[in-house]
Amino acid sequence: MARAWEGTTARLLRAAKGAPDDAALGLVVQEMALAIGPGLAGAGTIQLVEGVTGTPQVTGRFRGFNPEDPGAEETLYLVRDRRGRSLEEAAPGAFTALQDYCRSCRAKLREEMLVEFAMEDGRLRVIDALRVQRSSRAAVRIAVTLAQEGIISRDEAILRVEPRALSELLHYQVDPRAPRDRLARGIAASPGAASGRIVFTAAEAQAAAARDERCILVRRETAPEDIRGMHASVAVLTERGGMTSHAAVIARGLGLPCIVGASDVVINARDRSLRTRDGRTLSQGDFITVDGTNGEVLAGVAEMLEPALDTWFQTLLHWADNVRDIGVRANADTPDDGRTARMFEAEGIGLCRTEHMFFDEDRLTVMREMIFADTAKDRKVALDRLLPMQRADFIALFDIMAGLPVCIRLFDPPLHEFLPHDRDGMRELAEALDRPLSEVTRRVEALSEFNPMLGLRGVRLGVTVPEIYEMQARAIFEATVEASRRGAAVVPEIMIPLVSARREVELVKTRIDAVAAAVRNAAGANFDYRLGVMVETPRAALRAGEIAQHAAFLSFGTNDLTQMTYGLSRDDAGRFMGDYVQQGVFREDPFHVLDEEGVGELLLIGSARGRQTRQNLTLSVCGEHGGNPESIAFCRRAGFNYVSCSPFRVPVARLAAAHLALTDPKETSKPT
Repeated sequence: MARAWEGTTARLLRAAKGAPDDAALGLVVQEMALAIGPGLAGAGTIQLVEGVTGTPQVTGRFRGFNPEDPGAEETLYLVRDRRGRSLEEAAPGAFTALQDYCRSCRAKLREEMLVEFAMEDGRLRVIDALRVQRSSRAAVRIAVTLAQEGIISRDEAILRVEPRALSELLHYQVDPRAPRDRLARGIAASPGAASGRIVFTAAEAQAAAARDERCILVRRETAPEDIRGMHASVAVLTERGGMTSHAAVIARGLGLPCIVGASDVVINARDRSLRTRDGRTLSQGDFITVDGTNGEVLAGVAEMLEPALDTWFQTLLHWADNVRDIGVRANADTPDDGRTARMFEAEGIGLCRTEHMFFDEDRLTVMREMIFADTAKDRKVALDRLLPMQRADFIALFDIMAGLPVCIRLFDPPLHEFLPHDRDGMRELAEALDRPLSEVTRRVEALSEFNPMLGLRGVRLGVTVPEIYEMQARAIFEATVEASRRGAAVVPEIMIPLVSARREVELVKTRIDAVAAAVRNAAGANFDYRLGVMVETPRAALRAGEIAQHAAFLSFGTNDLTQMTYGLSRDDAGRFMGDYVQQGVFREDPFHVLDEEGVGELLLIGSARGRQTRQNLTLSVCGEHGGNPESIAFCRRAGFNYVSCSPFRVPVARLAAAHLALTDPKETSKPT
């Protein structure tokens, strides 16, 4: 044993558990239980909770020898069972004693324990007690129950649950006790599991939803026009992409199970087929299961466990809220997202991406009319038709959030994303707009860019086509007046995207102030609003001191900021990121865990220079890193006021922030 303790395996295990290299060896020497005899003999295990759900239940096994046939083994149930003999019947005294031992271990070791035991000629011998193996949902219930019974403290209960494990409780999960027929693996981009029929286009997904059929959208990669199909699906699978690709970000926001970068499959959209590495071919309509928690695509319909949003889950998070010292908001683009954010008790909306409101079919046509307008006057006519739609969305969001802060990002994507790219789509658009196909084709080509993510989008669009931002500002302010009359006072936060220069903020602020004054006069009501900047470019971080002169808050959009700092496409990096991490180029995928050395330094520079100009400047992160525990730790150390993440990552962020407050109590900068 001493030689084994000094061996390579033992040293690696000590390092993995955080034990020092020179940790001493402890041995327990005990008398051997032979588990033989003419009376009842054998060995088994017993525990008082079920390991998957955490429900109180006597669980275990006992394998003994039949006294009538000493050479034959016999498996007994622990509790009385119609199907056969049980230990409770064969040795009631031993069965009662075993339960007492379990309770004693629970009280003295402060944990649910599995007791290993042996029966030797009818006598009970306890051999060992081990921590009960448990699922995430069982871990929550066990920790909360132990705290409620005074066996452990509430703080210890919080620390016993791994924050990332909460993701499994928010969604349906594949039952770990069921068999799995794996077709492929990919990047687990959005947790949960769902089964449905394969569809290959957004239109097919909508048609399936109309027939009340569960479907899974399978694409090589998704684009903004696929959002309606994602809404209609129960899960998403893409051949390409990474943790911050379009499919991954939208799926997390919708709470859809999603696997991206599934290079084990080859998708043929033309033939409506999917081929796996082991040679199997699946066609449209075949059933598959997407397990977004561990990145596995399974054949057929898998057995599921329901979400565990129960009393123990809610209790644990409320305890976490009492100790954490950084705010947690949600990224929510629609009223449905807002309701999900409230359900998970987010402290407001930290990012509302308004462009996602324009992809509904009735709005998309009007949006395209605006894009094809030749003059500012014609653009305004189309935007006036979108105004009431936007206003209704904002009123709904303000009502749902009931006075909690709502940060609305102005229009961000390039206009070409709202136009079709194939010949059939252009023909349909020409018919809808009553314009020649040649004109539609020319306009689509004119709007195309070599690198649209670095082209005419964000604030650049707001400066060159100001009518869009003016319409959105009017919709926000009119919704503010209406929602304030019906409930709690609303102070909207308006965020300008993709800023790189102070003058951009000045131009937009001047126009928004003018719209605010016009709405105040027309409505005969007064209201306040806060204007801020989304820091997504390295230059904005470096010039944050100047920009903060006109901004009440800076929210760091770490998805784009990481992309621009590294010069990496977040949609394509998944193809080689695994190799880079494996070979030590990057310690982690920078789109998954915030790069503290590079991107993090820009956050520190931007926050320091911003607060040097404006001491009460509100700082936050609204990229997907906002839901990552390691990234939350960095934001907390840097003195940020809050993080914002997808609604379904809010519980993870709440618990992670509580862990940090308990393990690093010196950081006590409570956000204001």
